[in-house]
Amino acid sequence: MAKDSMNDNRIIVAENAGFCFGVKRAVEMAEETAAKAPAGSSVYSMGPLIHNRTATDELERKGVTVIDSLEEAAPGSTVIVRSHGIGRAFYDDAKAAGVEVVDATCPFVEKIHKLVAGTDKRVVIAGNSEHPEVVGIAGWCKDQPVIIGTAAETAEALADNTEDLFIVSQTTLKESVFQEIIDAIRGLGEGFGIEIHNTICNATSKRQEECRKLAAECDAMVIIGDKNSSNSRKLFEIGKQHCGRTFFVENIKDLPLHEVMKCNKIGVATGASTPDSTIKEVIANMSDATLENKELTMEDLMEDIDKSLRLPRSGEIVTGKVHQVNEKEVIVNLGCKKDGILPIGEVSLEEGQTLADVFKADDEIQAKVIKTDGDDGSILLSKKKLEISANWNEIVKALEDKTDLEVKVTRTVNGGVIADYKEVSGFIPLSLLSDHYVDNAEEFVGQTMMVKVSRVDQRRNRAVFSHKMYLAEEKEKLIAEIWDKLNEGDVVEGTVMRFTDYGAFVDIGGIDGLLHISEISWGKLKHPDEVLSIGQKINVKVLSMNAEKGKISL
Repeated sequence: MAKDSMNDNRIIVAENAGFCFGVKRAVEMAEETAAKAPAGSSVYSMGPLIHNRTATDELERKGVTVIDSLEEAAPGSTVIVRSHGIGRAFYDDAKAAGVEVVDATCPFVEKIHKLVAGTDKRVVIAGNSEHPEVVGIAGWCKDQPVIIGTAAETAEALADNTEDLFIVSQTTLKESVFQEIIDAIRGLGEGFGIEIHNTICNATSKRQEECRKLAAECDAMVIIGDKNSSNSRKLFEIGKQHCGRTFFVENIKDLPLHEVMKCNKIGVATGASTPDSTIKEVIANMSDATLENKELTMEDLMEDIDKSLRLPRSGEIVTGKVHQVNEKEVIVNLGCKKDGILPIGEVSLEEGQTLADVFKADDEIQAKVIKTDGDDGSILLSKKKLEISANWNEIVKALEDKTDLEVKVTRTVNGGVIADYKEVSGFIPLSLLSDHYVDNAEEFVGQTMMVKVSRVDQRRNRAVFSHKMYLAEEKEKLIAEIWDKLNEGDVVEGTVMRFTDYGAFVDIGGIDGLLHISEISWGKLKHPDEVLSIGQKINVKVLSMNAEKGKISL
């Protein structure tokens, strides 16, 4: 086919192509360990770090050598535990051998280790008994687990079982296979209880579902991955079920270009351990046609992949999709070569809430970047700091617009109290805490009150609030309202507030009026206290009003 006619072709790349979270993390940790290793020291990985020869060859060039047993590592060297994980005994053996361990176990695999280590029930692992991940999981069980690869193996594997079962899955197992195994176990009878933990990685399920959909609508499917990669082989199986022309390629040398060129609509799916460079090479050799899902030229695709390598800066606000949620953190796909980690401590949760109550897979969220080089090679994110930035903007706007904020007084300090506006703490001096003298600020702790913003210094993270200013404004509003409603001749109830020689001042709903001594009684008085007392409620008539001077005669 001539190159010009290729422009009618379409290449559709699955959204979840390239390294998964666990693989990215493992590769980055390995590269960092090799880069920081002292001269003369050795860095190893216990088995191939990932199931991709291109990636492991590149790691070896960077100083990470693959070994098959701990005996091959010299004392003082460093051994990296790959993303598949390893049994508990390895860590004790490494310590005894004087070998430093860098643990790159995928967090989702580590979660399975904790699950099986914490149960006394009989553990059933749904998965391939020879897969390193399954071997590692088995090494964390208290007793020998039962490993079942297909539903057909179930009856024989559990023929004499009478114990309650605790079931987990290899993270890369097909969802349909796991369900078939569960159904087969349930079909054995009711002589035992079953506790099921579906530990298939969310990313694996997504890749498989995307592959299925693409294969059903494309003329050809190209699966890019290593032949030893379990999840890549499963994608190939799914592709073949739905598309007659499905090709499994490790790199451009395996690509049957003459076959692919016969097709107009080509789908591309990749294993979780397939490097971006390999994907880029294969696609570039297939076509320079426009991509349907992104409407990009091939040059744009290359630019897009290059952009994905850029890491966000500290302090930058980023948008990403929730990849997975566990008890301690949210993993966020940021569209770059590292995933974001949002720890539970960086999220504002209400009492009793969990991360799973707030975040769901595929939710789009915004967060602020704290660090781009977290301890596990990830990008550390914070929702709290993003909220604080937004809260500061609200405080600054309240200062500019002279609007009110609701704060909660949390504690006393020298000269005043600390009051919180959402995630930001501000200071209220004693002199601004009330419209009267305050001797002890303790009585205000725990109270919610309205304040004005008196001053902001965002560079130093300082804000000064004033409850007194709020009360003064409210009083002005009240007085204005009374003046609007009050008329000469009105009879109103008032409270005697204070005396002078020439009369009494009476509060009539927020403003004081003068009740002259001559208007208190028909008889002659020497002092108002002969008839009235402080705090007494009396009815008075408004004789005159002077709004300009703020005077009322009663």
